[in-house]
This record gives sequence, C-alpha cells and structure tokens, in this order.
Amino acid sequence: MSAAVTERSGTTAITWRTTLRERPIIPLIGLLALLVVAIDVADPGIVTPSWAGVIVRASIPLAILAGCQTLTMLTGGIDLSVASVASMAGFVTATLIHSPGGVAEGIVVVLIAAALVGLINGVGIGVFKVHPLITTLGMSFVVDGLANVWQLQMVQTGAGVPHVLRVLGSGTIGDVIPYSLVVFVPLAAVIMIGLRRTGYGRLLYAIGDNPVAARLSGVRSWQVLILLYVISALMAAIAGLLVSGLSNTASVTLVDTSLLPSVAAAVIGGTSIFGGRGGFGGTMVGALILTVLTALITVLGLPEPTNQVLFGSIIVIVAAAYTRVTAES
Repeated sequence: MSAAVTERSGTTAITWRTTLRERPIIPLIGLLALLVVAIDVADPGIVTPSWAGVIVRASIPLAILAGCQTLTMLTGGIDLSVASVASMAGFVTATLIHSPGGVAEGIVVVLIAAALVGLINGVGIGVFKVHPLITTLGMSFVVDGLANVWQLQMVQTGAGVPHVLRVLGSGTIGDVIPYSLVVFVPLAAVIMIGLRRTGYGRLLYAIGDNPVAARLSGVRSWQVLILLYVISALMAAIAGLLVSGLSNTASVTLVDTSLLPSVAAAVIGGTSIFGGRGGFGGTMVGALILTVLTALITVLGLPEPTNQVLFGSIIVIVAAAYTRVTAES
C-alpha cells in the first residue's frame, strides 16, 4: 500500500515537473499574482485598473528588451548592446526633432544605425565566431562612445522628446490602456508566431539545442545569426524610443539600468541561457514580475541601497527556484 502511494506520489511529482518545464508560464503567473497580492497588502487599495495600466505601460519597454535577450539566448548567445542601442535611439531622435524631416527622419536614422550595429554584431558572432558576450559588450562601448560624440556635436542645438513619442510612450486610453500597446502587441505577435510557426524560428531553436547537428543538416548558421542580431538591435531601438517617451527624457545613458533586468526577465521567463528552450510568452510575464517587484519595493519605502540589494537577491532566488523546479541544469 505504502509502495503504491509512494509510486503515485513520485509519478505526480514527475508530471508536475514536466508540466512546469514545458509550460513555465504557469508558475510565473502564480508568482505574479502573489506579488500583486503582496503590494495590495503593503498599500491597501493601490491595486486598481489605472495602477495595472501604469504597470503594463512601464513593463512594455523592458519586455521588448527582454525579447532581444530571449531571441539571442535561444541560440546560446546574448546581446549586451541592447541598452546602449536603446539609449542611442531615444537621444538621437530627440536631437533630430528640428531636422527637415522631423521625427520621421530621426526614427529612420536610428533604425538604420541600430541595424548597422546588429549587422556588425552578427558578422562578428556568426562569421568570425567571436563569443556573443564579447562582441555585444564591445559594441555597447562603441555605441556609447559614438553617442557621446554625437552629443558633443549637437549640444548647442538642444533636444526635446518629440510629442508623438511622449504620447506613444506615456499616454493611456481612459487612464488604463497604454498607447504603447499599439507598438507592442503587433511586435509580440510577430515574435511569438515567428518562433513557433516559421522555419526561421525553428532554426533558432535548432542552433541553440545542437549547433553541430544544425550545421551538419545544412543550416547556414552565420546567416541566421546575422539576421538575428539585426532584429535584436532594431527591437532595442524601438524600446529606446518608448522609454524616451515614457520618461520624457533623452540621454545617452537613459536605458543603461535596464540591461541586467532584461536578461533577468528572459531567464525568469523560462529561457535557457544554454540555448534551445524558451519563448516570448514567459519573457513578457517575467517583465511584468520585475515591474511589479520594483513597485513593491517602492511602496515599502526602503532606502535605495537596500532596494538594490533586495531587488538583486529576489531575482537570484526566483531564477534559482525556477531552475530547480524545471530541472534545468
């Protein structure tokens, strides 16, 4: 009798472990709900539809940046240049607000610049086989340096965040639905459908799961990686434009603090740093979790150094717990 119970318990544990491994969004939604309850307990009445709109609005740029990490991590890589590209995009667009082409010209310029950064990253990683961490970290310094040069050249002209970006980044419908969803929903749909329903998406998983087998099957990995890092850089530029509009600030370091949270959101969302497993759905929930966590820490009114320690500790604990639950090694 006891043996049968033990066997049944073991089978149930395996079933739950398999479920959580294959559908990581289940425990993530549970964790998100617990955090929402905790913040409502800490500050009763704070959780309202308008508060939810603020949280969603704040989490959208982070989710896009985390999407960059998700896509690159599926291949076993990472993109540490996204924050620099995002900051550059917001700043350069602001400096070109009075150009003949106006905001449209600024956006085109930053998208081209971002695509060039992604192309260099992709060539370095895919063709010259430089480790993604080294390549993208190096490019982040290059982008930062060029952005500072541009700042020195444009400092006398002044800069202001374009009105359209302010509306798109911080505006809401009825104080609940963010306008930024107009950008995010189509982008998220393209990513999720692209990963699951297209040959290119399957190639990303194949390269991350077994690069040798992918190469032997005729996959031209270098082409896949070049396109991947171009896509990542373009997404980072879009996130930078939204952050600039959200904060009504244009700075060459505006998005720097979002780099590590973008990686954390992808990891918490179930994307393996070793490649071959993950998805954008979990990453979006991971971004929401980190945004709600930040709000909770703010509500508690802790000193900034304590906030940083607590925030970092919780990220490590959550990531470690998730790794344990899903049997990731």
